[in-house]
Amino acid sequence: MMVLRVGIVAGEASGDMLGAGLMKAMQAATPCAFEGICGPAMAAEGGLSQFPMEALSVMGISEVVGRLSELLRIRRDLIAYFRKVRPDVVIGIDAPDFTLALERALRRDGIRTVHYVSPTVWAWRRYRVRTVAASADRLLTLFPFEPAYYAGRADAVFVGHPLADAIEAQPSPDKARAELRLDEGEMVIALLPGSRVTELRAHAELFVKAAQRLALRYPGCRFVAPFVNRETLAIFDKALTELKAFDLPITRLHGHARLAMAAADVVLLASGTASLEAALIGRPMVVVYRLSPVTYGLARLLSRAPYVSLPNLLLGRGVVPELLQDAATADGLVRAAEGLLESPERRSQMTAAFVELREHLGHGANDRAATAVLELAGARPRPPVIASCAS
Repeated sequence: MMVLRVGIVAGEASGDMLGAGLMKAMQAATPCAFEGICGPAMAAEGGLSQFPMEALSVMGISEVVGRLSELLRIRRDLIAYFRKVRPDVVIGIDAPDFTLALERALRRDGIRTVHYVSPTVWAWRRYRVRTVAASADRLLTLFPFEPAYYAGRADAVFVGHPLADAIEAQPSPDKARAELRLDEGEMVIALLPGSRVTELRAHAELFVKAAQRLALRYPGCRFVAPFVNRETLAIFDKALTELKAFDLPITRLHGHARLAMAAADVVLLASGTASLEAALIGRPMVVVYRLSPVTYGLARLLSRAPYVSLPNLLLGRGVVPELLQDAATADGLVRAAEGLLESPERRSQMTAAFVELREHLGHGANDRAATAVLELAGARPRPPVIASCAS
């Protein structure tokens, strides 16, 4: 049986998870070999990396400038490699400033390309619709409102968000606390200051200061903080040291972000995929985000979206408090957290809205995404196995 050769490129932790789910679903349908840039979850599904995924995990305009020569070299070398090995299809997962140019170069060379996750054209830089159309033979979107932006210009297919399938609705906080060895009766606040190094540099001190003030306000409360790798944890630990906060009752974790959120009464987090995870888990949250002044200024100038967090964007209203840039202060974060901790009604209203959000995302996203890729690549999925019954 022929093996489908697939180029696949992810640039950060959320893309790694999307890629791993897609790879697993594709392998279930037909034999595939994957290589490109893979994170640990994709590597566990058999993906081979030509470069480390961490090299692409940069956020913000000024932050990218400092690494531009390295990023351009990696992209140039990867394009040359794919041109040499000629995969049946190349999939770029999110990271549009890196992957779209790669896809465009390969598509011009006759290699079929897929872009997985629409850029936020509904928020800013609407011209990227044309860029996607020129770069990808097919676009896979996570959210149902996105294909309309590409109508008549690109082959955009709504596949849904795999998190809606992967995350249990309203998991038991007591079970999560038992797994983390936390007391069932204590107040638990989850801290998620981001998955990228640049996010930790912007947010670590803010989160530690807020935790110090919340610990004074709520004696006996417990904090739990998950980190994606040692580097991000080290930045957070440095903030703990500089602020003399190592006496905080805080459990620091390598991974296990969803378990930390499930255990929490309230989640304080940096805007990103984590906000969608918290919503699907059904936990009240406060979203913060800081960028460099240059990046934030440009974002404000060009943005059309009224919100930045995924729950608010999907619901079309401001359900989740958002503290952005100058408003993202320790005092502001404490006040927002107190507003949820001391109001069962507000927490209940927020979690009810999250039930509505889950319905928007559909089910079977990994399988739908795999089908869309295999159709484009010209591969036929294996027929389902039908059990026979003796008469």
